[in-house]
Amino acid sequence: MWLLQLPSKLSTPFLNGHAHGNNLLSKPNSGVARPHWAPPCSVPQIKAMKTMQGKVVCSSSDKTVAVEVVRVAVHPKYKRRFRKKKKYQAHDPDNQFKVGDIVQLQKTRPISKTKTFLALPAPQRPSIKPSQPEELAIPFESQPQP
Repeated sequence: MWLLQLPSKLSTPFLNGHAHGNNLLSKPNSGVARPHWAPPCSVPQIKAMKTMQGKVVCSSSDKTVAVEVVRVAVHPKYKRRFRKKKKYQAHDPDNQFKVGDIVQLQKTRPISKTKTFLALPAPQRPSIKPSQPEELAIPFESQPQP
């Protein structure tokens, strides 16, 4: 029986399957109680609204339009950019959008199983027209000289 008893100096953490105060198999910081971090109460939380822009591809349903959103993705291996298309069902309460219209999708509460976006008219882009050059100081060869 004396062979099975170890002196107290030679005790090992693996003898009983656990270490005394330093268990390698337990979760880290399991014994330490850490307070949960929370933002200050006076600062309101900011939640970003998800908006996308796309083109109406189908408007045959009542109060619903199908909008195709195109985004650019990068291939993980070849690093080439390519277009990805996805169709979303959007709520159009007034049936104002026709096929080909550019609309903006705003995230809302679920309206049906597939509709969680509201179709809004997209803001108009400022058109940049090339300005017509005024008379140049040097006449062209085709222009008659006075």
